Amino acid sequence: MPSTLLQSELPGLELIHRGKVRDVYALADDKLLIVASDRLSAFDVVLPDPVPGKGEMLTRMSNFWFAQTASLMPNHLLDQAPESVLPAGVDPSLYVNRSVISKRLTPVPFEAIARGYLIGSGWKDYQASGSLCGIALPNGLAQAGQLPEPIFTPSTKAAVGGHDQNVAFDVVANQVGFELADQVRQATLAIYRFAAEYAAARGILIADTKLEFGTDAEGKLYVMDEMLTPDSSRFWPADQYRVGISPPSYDKQFVRDYLETLDWNKQSPGPSIPPDVIAGTAAKYAEALYRLTGIQLD
Repeated sequence: MPSTLLQSELPGLELIHRGKVRDVYALADDKLLIVASDRLSAFDVVLPDPVPGKGEMLTRMSNFWFAQTASLMPNHLLDQAPESVLPAGVDPSLYVNRSVISKRLTPVPFEAIARGYLIGSGWKDYQASGSLCGIALPNGLAQAGQLPEPIFTPSTKAAVGGHDQNVAFDVVANQVGFELADQVRQATLAIYRFAAEYAAARGILIADTKLEFGTDAEGKLYVMDEMLTPDSSRFWPADQYRVGISPPSYDKQFVRDYLETLDWNKQSPGPSIPPDVIAGTAAKYAEALYRLTGIQLD
């Protein structure tokens, strides 16, 4: 059984952010220690029940993709072992495989989303308007249908407990400048296309993915946070995919589909998740990790 960490506790280190999943600590020399917990969130709400081993799986998968895409876009990772900064008395086995040391960057204040298929909030927006984030789409597309080409659909970054909102590219460009916004758009689509082709060869369709970017003091752009994980992407088994339904998935859609059966207003506090849904979620994450990277948890 993988170790479980609901919330990190690192005495002596400055906690600067506790997100839906990750706890971020400040280090010297403009570095960060980022710890991926086993917290589970859905509909932008942190749920009360952790998924054992989830943080380790997210970290291992992100690190794999960061390495695979380094030629497309530099990333925030630094080559320093997390155990080198853990406070005395902390059990390193809880942290080593779920933590990274990274550059401290200024985040681009939008989520960078690439979509190759019409699902989730994108499907709802298309049904309502025939477009998505200001991009007009062809008539007659179906739920889970593949788009003519991948599109960039940014969203706002909500605080914990808030809800992200899809926005047009012009909104991003007006806030951060066209040049930076276009860099983010081009990098997002390049990473998505690379990953979608890689995953398809391994029997997984990447319906969409969310990336985050930041800049250093010189204005250089980096991809950061996490990359192409079940928390930030929709992974569909290719052999079970069909148009017109929400396909089975290797990601949090499994939890979302369960939550949709409840009388819950998608506001905090979130409901407890049954053990079989927790176990099923962990199994799906583990299978995606293995199929995409060849990595199995100990």
